[in-house]
Formats: sequence, C-alpha cells, structure tokens
Amino acid sequence: MGTANRNISLRAMRVFCVAAERESFRETAELLFLTSSAVSHQIKQLETDLGIKLFERTPRSLHLTADGTALYDDIYPLIGDFDLVITQHTRTQQSRSLRISVQPFFASELFVPRLSKFVAQHPDIDISIETSDESPEKHPGTADVSIRIFRTPPDALACERLFPLRLLPAGTPDLYDTIRIRAGKIISPFPLVIHESRPKAWHQWERSSRIKLPDHANAIRLDSMIAVARAAERGLGAALVPKQLSDSWIESCSLVQLFDHELVTKHAYYLVCRKEDRDKEEVKLFRGWVLQNFADDG
Repeated sequence: MGTANRNISLRAMRVFCVAAERESFRETAELLFLTSSAVSHQIKQLETDLGIKLFERTPRSLHLTADGTALYDDIYPLIGDFDLVITQHTRTQQSRSLRISVQPFFASELFVPRLSKFVAQHPDIDISIETSDESPEKHPGTADVSIRIFRTPPDALACERLFPLRLLPAGTPDLYDTIRIRAGKIISPFPLVIHESRPKAWHQWERSSRIKLPDHANAIRLDSMIAVARAAERGLGAALVPKQLSDSWIESCSLVQLFDHELVTKHAYYLVCRKEDRDKEEVKLFRGWVLQNFADDG
C-alpha cells in the first residue's frame, strides 16, 4: 500500500467538498463553524499534499479548477458512503425513545413505583410519561403506548387486557368506627366522595352489595381519582377507589376498607398502542415488561 498521501485528512476533504459546493470560504466557514482563515488553510494544505491547484481565486470570486472539479466528482460519493457506514455501525448505540400515557392515579400508585426495573433493564430507551385523566377510553395520539381503562377496547388499536377495574369502598378509620347499619341500611352519617366520570358507581355498589345508602347522603364530586382518594383520606367522605391501586393507602392505614363488598365493573385496564407501532423494538420490550408486571395484577 502506498504511503505518499496517508497524511491527507478526511476533515480536509469534507471542507473541500463544502467549499466546492458553496464557492465561498466565508460560507463554508459559517456552515462548519470555522473561521475563514481556517478554511483557507485547510484548502492550501490539501493542495500542497495533492500537488494540484483546486481553486481559482480572485478578490471577488472562487471557482473550481478542472483538477478541483475532477476531485470533487470522485470524492463526494465516497464521503457519502463513509457517512452511511458510520451511521450503520453506530445505530445500535443511539438512544431510542418511548412516549407513554397513563392516568395519574395509576401512574403514582402502581406504574412509577415499578418503573425503575424497566429503566435499569433498558437504559438506552428515553422515556417520556404523560399523565391525564382526560378521555380514559381513548389512546392519546401523542403516545406510543398507553395504559387506559376501556369497557370494550376498539378494534382499530392493538389492546391487551391487564386486569379488571374493581372498586372498593374506602374511608378514614374514624369514619369506619362511626358506621351503623340497621336492617341492611346505613343509618349513620355517610358522606360520599364521587368521581365525576363514574357518577352512578355508588348506586351500583348499593345494588350489588344489598347495603342501602342513607337517604339524601351528602356528596362531593371531584374530577380525578387522585383527588377522590385524597378527599377520602382527609375525612370528607367515603370513596370508591380502584382495588389494585390502593394497596399502599390501605397498608399505611391512610384509608381503610369500609365494607368487604367490592364493585366489579365491566371495565378493565388495557395496554394499548397503534397496530403499526406494536412491532417496534422498544414497544415490544415495554409490552413484555408490562404484561409480566401488571397482567391480572391483584
């Protein structure tokens, strides 16, 4: 192998290609974040190394010589091939991203506490988590994957059932101690905390439990499950909270289960994505982790 031109740098060839296209050392310098003098020095050194003149220079113009044109025609495709090879060999090291949408209560009580294991297993995946209580039965268009509540998941999406939505009646220990029942009816004060997205849930629980609620029970209505749970924790009333998401509250005695009977709804949590996204590597990895950690949870 010849060694006469081994000192010619790839950087100098890149500078030459840009200068050949722009026919301006000033514009070349701006594009490459160099000084005009640095560009001029690179070109002069390249001409010296090759032993040919690449540009005709005048005070107001810069043009390729015949030798310069021939070099550009030969070297430009090679620079492009080199960049492609480098991209192919570094692709596996590039960061991947995954946009996940979950509802706030699911995120805080079940999802985020377990997420560190997925992050540790896949540190090359950049994760963005969006939390919203809006449109529980809709996969957000900005997300790659979501965990949402559906009664019947849409056929247009790739959906996998995780676990049913079971609501248990919960309140403070003080509220529990005051409950009095006579002939199957609560006769003590029993204020209700109601999630606006499930305004009939307490009446459904009443029918399925065969425990009658007080007539004209006071009620407070809130628009998020986190707010519902917090209101119950602060003693504002009894709330129906998702069983699988309330373990930490029950274990800490922030809330207690007021009755054994749970309301088994016709809804369930699903892992959801667009069908065209389900075979993406990062989505497949996340799917496997979610099914292992949350499917049939509780």
